Amino acid sequence: MSVFVNTCLFVAARNKRDVNHRRAVELLKAVLEGEYGQAYTSDYVFDEAVTVALRRTRRMDVAIMTGRLILASHPRIMLLNVDYELFNMAWEKFQRLAGRGLSFTDCTTLAIMERYGIEYIMSFDHHFDGLVKRIY
Repeated sequence: MSVFVNTCLFVAARNKRDVNHRRAVELLKAVLEGEYGQAYTSDYVFDEAVTVALRRTRRMDVAIMTGRLILASHPRIMLLNVDYELFNMAWEKFQRLAGRGLSFTDCTTLAIMERYGIEYIMSFDHHFDGLVKRIY
């Protein structure tokens, strides 16, 4: 089993006022204990998580803690980088799935999952439903 950890898990885990905070902490703990096999995230998710944490809380310390959480989770959560080929795959998906409400970062996630055969996404984002298996 393998799982991709999406932005909203990292943001909710570090924001105690987030409606999904408790569940995000539970899920991340399970990931770090290896309950879901190898876990992955991406540089685009890192960027989005740190930025969203800052924008939602208006607190630099929360944004920094979010980034540190992601970086400190290595090697249990492997940080994958979007290369030129993945970027192009994501761009194709972004255009093809325009009506689904997916961000470009979401499409990079789908491209990574496809390339690496990652079976599940851990996300509170329902836009992934019907595209990949979601754990939430």
